Amino acid sequence: MLALFEKFRKGRFSHGIHPRYHKDATQGKAIQRLAFPPRLIVPVAQHIGAPAKPVVNVGQEVLRGQIIAEADGFMSVPVHAPATGVVSSIGLMPSAAGPKVLSIVIDVYKASSQYVLYGNPVEPETLDHDELIQRVQATGMAGLGGAAFPSHVKLRIPHGKTAHTLVVNGCECEPYLTCDHRVMLEQPQDLLQGIRYALHITGAKRAIVGIEDNKADAATAIKAALKPDDPITVELVETKYPQGAEKMLLKSLLGVEVPAGGLPIDIGIVVNNVGTLAQLGKLLPKGEGLIERVVTVTGTNVAKAGNYLMPIGTPVRFILEQLGITADHEKVILGGPMMGMSLPSLDVPITKGTSGLLVFQERTFLEGENDTAVFPCIKCSRCVDACPMHLNPAQMGWLAGKRHYAEMESDFHLNSCFECGCCSFVCPSNIPLVQYFRIAKAVNREQKGKA
Repeated sequence: MLALFEKFRKGRFSHGIHPRYHKDATQGKAIQRLAFPPRLIVPVAQHIGAPAKPVVNVGQEVLRGQIIAEADGFMSVPVHAPATGVVSSIGLMPSAAGPKVLSIVIDVYKASSQYVLYGNPVEPETLDHDELIQRVQATGMAGLGGAAFPSHVKLRIPHGKTAHTLVVNGCECEPYLTCDHRVMLEQPQDLLQGIRYALHITGAKRAIVGIEDNKADAATAIKAALKPDDPITVELVETKYPQGAEKMLLKSLLGVEVPAGGLPIDIGIVVNNVGTLAQLGKLLPKGEGLIERVVTVTGTNVAKAGNYLMPIGTPVRFILEQLGITADHEKVILGGPMMGMSLPSLDVPITKGTSGLLVFQERTFLEGENDTAVFPCIKCSRCVDACPMHLNPAQMGWLAGKRHYAEMESDFHLNSCFECGCCSFVCPSNIPLVQYFRIAKAVNREQKGKA
């Protein structure tokens, strides 16, 4: 009976939604390499924290893998040249978030090789803890799951805390996206090596890879690649959105909850995405930088939908042209349909945190988005039933309409919202609740900055 209770307690989180997942078009296709574009737009701020500082000049030749912007302090990571070419400009360029950002533009040589020409090989097992942290930072690694948090910061355990478990997030719960799925299937050895490095750095005694049960083949591939002495287990969890959110995954895997306003390390856990650790396992021993990533390109009427390995800085316009996507687009989204951003320009580049490029030629791309018209709240409470953080989105939406942003934070736990989009998805009135909450957070941050 106790075992049955434990299975139930650890088996799921409450609330959430079950959208159509639309993964069939890409989940069965192997990763392909995309051609180099003639021009790369490489932002120096692709991560949470201080932007990197350019160390190259206009007119300078750069080699694939060379550092072109160095880390500006500990909460920063360097940026490397994704291809060999010449720096044609350094200035403000379009970004997915809207405001232009400082970027290094590289005109790529037509004969640019796929080989990485810069590297500083090392045996990670021979390095002490601080040296390993420095080496991880030198790779320019930031979370590839979308948050883009500097990996070396997450792996460095704060003073006074200890880590007992590494949780590896392989859920990929966003509809349409399958890049992590393909990485688990095709690069299990890189992933496991990255997990071993992360265990060594954090001091955690075990690792658990959590994968949604609609990707059981990925779990099988990873289990087959395990060594007998690996302290690594692979567990399937329920396919439900937002299972990939770290707080939801910890509830499902371990039956634990992160304190409000806290982090997983507060309860002895470090969480990393499978794509991040697979790249870490590949790059760390070679001493190379992160210069490319796998991106899911799909949507409606996308004939060449698939997962593509492409250089960081590749403009969206070039990707669409390469895949023959020339029709008018109703919507182009960078990321997934639930948490991604609709692009203001096709000249926006792929960055380290870009997991998907979705192209839609009609308004309805998920059930739940049937119209662009917004109607008054009918107090149906669907958003309350869907919110995995057990907040009251309807009340916060009303307060947002009155611009009572401080009250949303102080009385209704606005900052506990991680913007999964469940509330907007289920709202029959099409109220863009999650967008309201993003605005409220931004205004509150600005007000605190002025104080």
